[in-house]
Amino acid sequence: MTKNIELELCKDGINAWKKAFNNQDAAGCAAQYTIDAVMEARPFGIFKGREEIQNFWQDIIDKGFSDVAYSDVHWEKAENGGYLLTSKWTMNTAFGVVHSEHWIIDSDGKARLVNDIFEVLGER
Repeated sequence: MTKNIELELCKDGINAWKKAFNNQDAAGCAAQYTIDAVMEARPFGIFKGREEIQNFWQDIIDKGFSDVAYSDVHWEKAENGGYLLTSKWTMNTAFGVVHSEHWIIDSDGKARLVNDIFEVLGER
C-alpha cells in the first residue's frame, strides 16, 4: 500500500471518529478502534478493547461533552506500521492534547486506532 493512500485512510478514520463523537454516537466512536485496542484517557484510566472504549465514550457523551475539534494536527509514519497523530483538541466543556493516536490499516482495509493516548488539561 502506498504511503499516500495509507495516510488518507488514516485521515478518513479520524474524521469518522470525530463525526461519530459530534453526532453523540459512542458505538460509532468505538468502531474506529481495533477489537483489542488500548486507550489511555488521562486522568481517567486505561481502557482495553472496543467494549470498554465504547463505555468510556458513552459516559463522556452522557456527561454533556460534545463538539470535538482538533488543531495543530501532526501525522508521522510509525516505525511499526501505520501513522501516529498528535494534536491539541477542544470540546464544548474541556480541552487537552492527543499525545499519540496510532492508526493502522485493519484487516478490512479501514484505518483504525490500535493505541490512543490523550489527556484532558482543563475545562472551558
